[in-house]
Amino acid sequence: MSRFETSSVNIGEVARRAKVSRSTVSYALSGKRPVSESTRRRIQRVIEEMGYRPNASARALARGETRTLGLVFPPAGNHYTDMQLDFIGGVTEAAAGRDYDVLLSVADAGEERSFQRLIGERRVDGAILMEIRLHDARVERMRESAFPFVTIGRISDPDGTAWVDLDYRTLVRRCVQHLSDLGHRRLAFVNRSEALLRSGYESAHRGQDGFDLAVRELGLSGAAYPCEDDAMGGERCAARILADHPETTGIVTVNEASLGGLYRGITAAGRTIPRNMSVTGIAGARWADAVTPALTAADVPAREMGRIAIDLLLERIAGAPARDRLLVPPVVLRASTGTAPRLAP
Repeated sequence: MSRFETSSVNIGEVARRAKVSRSTVSYALSGKRPVSESTRRRIQRVIEEMGYRPNASARALARGETRTLGLVFPPAGNHYTDMQLDFIGGVTEAAAGRDYDVLLSVADAGEERSFQRLIGERRVDGAILMEIRLHDARVERMRESAFPFVTIGRISDPDGTAWVDLDYRTLVRRCVQHLSDLGHRRLAFVNRSEALLRSGYESAHRGQDGFDLAVRELGLSGAAYPCEDDAMGGERCAARILADHPETTGIVTVNEASLGGLYRGITAAGRTIPRNMSVTGIAGARWADAVTPALTAADVPAREMGRIAIDLLLERIAGAPARDRLLVPPVVLRASTGTAPRLAP
């Protein structure tokens, strides 16, 4: 019998020739349950005679594994942002490098059937949760199930959970500090959408906290604006900022999807970046380099975060204690920030 035949046929033939059950062959291969030494030797002799080599999937199945990881995120609505897609790409690439497949799921904690399929039926060995809220029912559901999981982002009280996140509070404060060092005194903060803020979206709230704190500490004036995650939202937000506070000379943004529209709105209002309006924030490097002038920004290492999430999850699957990683990438100076202009009174 060829070793290239399916593992189910091979293992059955091994069992027939060794005069044992298929489960006994599986236990002998995996060590999951004890098998007598004489039986183990008989099985091994048959395996050597047949040239049988159980494939990785068969070995995983014998150990009760799926070699599959779940990636759970809310429904996209109109679209997924490039940053979200980069996270997904980082996770899938890192998983493939460790011989795991990835099952994408939009399971919501309130959808019993979705979670039952993912967790209750053990379709995956562990799960990564994206788009975390400060109070996230999905995380609580995972905690209750004692199922191995990791979050990209963190809830308000993440003790005992494994997670990887950006330090949005610190990064926004650094952006504000950078503009303050350049002499800017009136700033605006372009956040994520009103709907995400209401839902408790973690990065939006921590970014807002960082902006408010830095403005107070540095004695600046500032206002925060929710903004839809698209170019039209960015244009409308720029118009609101300059209508409300025309003395604004610096903008900090955590909404990369609106960035192109934000630039267009600034230009439509008669401002030039960075001559009389500086813009900085947190964004993927691809987005930061795609706009003109290129954005001074803390670059989001989305693919690295995906890799870290896979490493942390495999540790949890192996029974290791939960670990976490809080990343603080540097603010990369590009062409979108400059010395504060002297505005006409």
